[in-house]
Formats: sequence, C-alpha cells, structure tokens
Amino acid sequence: MNLADSEEMFAQLAARGFCATENLEEADAVLINTCTVRDHAEHRAVSFLGRLGSWKKEKPNRRIIFTGCAAQRLGKQLKKQFPFLDILSGAKEIEQFGDTLDQSGFFPSQGPQGEPLQPGLTGYVTIMRGCNFACTYCIVPTVRGPIKCLSHEHILEEVRHKAANGAKEIMLLGQTVNAYTDGAVSFADLLNKTSEIPGVQRVRFTSPHPIYFTPAFLNAIKDNPKIARHVHLPSQSGSSKVLAEMKRGYTREILLEKIQALKEVGFQISTDLIVGFPTETEEDFAQTLSLVDAAGFSTAYCYKYSPRPGTPAAQMKLLNQNILEQRLDILLNKVRGLAQAAYQAQVGTVQEVLMESQTKGRSSGSFWVKTRKTYSVGSVVRVEIEKADETLLFARD
Repeated sequence: MNLADSEEMFAQLAARGFCATENLEEADAVLINTCTVRDHAEHRAVSFLGRLGSWKKEKPNRRIIFTGCAAQRLGKQLKKQFPFLDILSGAKEIEQFGDTLDQSGFFPSQGPQGEPLQPGLTGYVTIMRGCNFACTYCIVPTVRGPIKCLSHEHILEEVRHKAANGAKEIMLLGQTVNAYTDGAVSFADLLNKTSEIPGVQRVRFTSPHPIYFTPAFLNAIKDNPKIARHVHLPSQSGSSKVLAEMKRGYTREILLEKIQALKEVGFQISTDLIVGFPTETEEDFAQTLSLVDAAGFSTAYCYKYSPRPGTPAAQMKLLNQNILEQRLDILLNKVRGLAQAAYQAQVGTVQEVLMESQTKGRSSGSFWVKTRKTYSVGSVVRVEIEKADETLLFARD
C-alpha cells in the first residue's frame, strides 16, 4: 500500500520535471513516505529524516518531503523538531499532493515532464483508502480516516494503463480491501472486471478482513483462474476473548469457518499474529498456538504488541516484556515449519506459474517455482511440481 502511494506521489513530482534516482548525493529532493502501524517503523522514518539535515546543509536548495501515516500522526511537531523539513503531507492528503507541491513554491507546476517509473511485472492499484473498524490496538483509522472507495471506472482505467505498460499481474489494495463497493459493483465484480482487461494474467489483493469473505463472494470468483489462490488474512489472535477486546468483529470459530471456506475453493492462507496484547493470558496465548494447528496457514508473520499513542489499548497496562519475548519465541518456533510443509504439500500437483524471470516465477498460491526450461518473462505456464524445499518448488518440465 505504501509502495502504491509512493508511486502516486512520485507521478506528481515527475509531472514537475523530476526523475527517480537511487543515489542520494545526486538527488535534488527526497520524499519519505512513512508507516506508523508499529512504533519501530515510525522511529526509523523519523531517524532517517534527522540524518538528512547534513545532506540539506551541503546544498540548501535541496528539498525534503515527509509524507504518509507518521506525517499524519506527528504533524507540525516534526517541523519544530526538524526546521529543515520543507513539506509535510499526511496520509489523508495524498489526493491533494500535487496541490501541496504547487502551494509550497518549491516546485514548478508547469515545465518539462520527468521520466516515469519503469513499470514492473506487478501493477499496484489502490481501490480504497481508510478503515471503518476501530480495532483497539490500531492507529490506521486515526491517520487514514474512514473508508473511501474509489470509483470502479477510475480503478479499471488505472489497470488498463498499467497493463498497457507491461504489468501482467495486478494487486488491488485497501486497508479492508474486500469491503470495497461502488454502487452496484461489489469487490468480487471488481476482481472479475480487472481480470478481463487485456494483458492482465493474474489478479491479487491485500489486505482483506475476515468478515467480508462471504459465500456470495466465493461463489462469484471460484471459477475465475486469473484470481490468485492466495490471501493474506490477518488473524491477530486465536482467542475469542482477545479478539473481542481488540474489537476485531469476529470470533475464533467464525475465523476458522472463513478459512475453511477459502480453502475449499483452493486458497492458500498466510496470516498476521500479535502476541502480548495487554489482556492476553496464558490460556489466550495457548488458543493462538492451537489456531496455528487448526487453520493450516502457509505462512504466519508474528509480532509483539506495539502500543500506539491515541489508541484505546495504549491506555491498558502492558504485559512484562520478558513475557512478550518468551511468547513470541514460542510462537515463532511454532510457525517455523509452516512454509516448508506448505511447499512440500505441492509436490505432485500441477501449478500455473507467472514467470518473473526466464526460469523462476510464482504460482497462483504464491509459491516460488523453479523451471528447467526457459520461458518468456510475464508468460503463464502450467508445470507439474517434482520436488520442494522450504522456499522453492521445482518443476518437472
């Protein structure tokens, strides 16, 4: 999602004559697009901003732009702390970013166009912004606001543009992406319409919310092979009590029902899990461990609870850090073999692989596949899986 936002903001800089560079010393401007979901991410962004002070001092006409969720949360205090910061633009202001550049007086609103970013194999397309949930640990609704769905016409036009410029795979993006709706056009409709655009070989999406996976949704997409059979489904906890205290909107039982329904139409499921939410007991943690066994995730990303200022959970008494570390270590050991088991389970199956190099690509279920033969980049090939290790499938082709 941040990558898509960065591309969108860079397009405004390109329209004002800028080209991208990976060499900081030759840059005339730096745009820092930030995340604040976890404390560590925010600290890294602010630390990088601080280090840019000497970079700007070398050439005072250089410009520094700080954007995104951390910019939204921290606001004008950043300008006080870092007086060399030129432009501050929060996550809620991305659609007005071009106006922000113009109003700053630092950038020409008209002139030669800069070079656009080179299109990759995957085109990232934002379909909605914000979130209507109020999870007690999450700062996203505060910094990004309520849900705003973009029009399906605008989205499909952006997909056409990316496909025409070489994207073979489209990733539809939103904080609760499967809550998307635009009049009579549902999220399932949008997935199917996206898959029909010439040049699009595969459609993915992130990040969904469990409650929006309905039988109607699954029925609408089950016969469309272009919709990738992998979903990253944040679970967060295996305890119904903790899920209620998080205000996630589902129980453990409902979550497992959704996972089973997704698996019945062929989805591989990865997840996020939080350990050490302030009210988590040993029994709650045991429920998270048992969820890993019951759900059969292909991968799980595990995090210690990170209090975010301004959220209800930040007012709760934190668990001892030693407990958090111990529980995280136990959970990490629990999930360590998931990917290897998921890869081994693919041996003997036939997979559709979107080639990202001449001899390597990703399956619909998001497994990496190595081929013996060479294929053109961007092509989709069907191969039988001969063997696997913990990070790679090997094709018999």
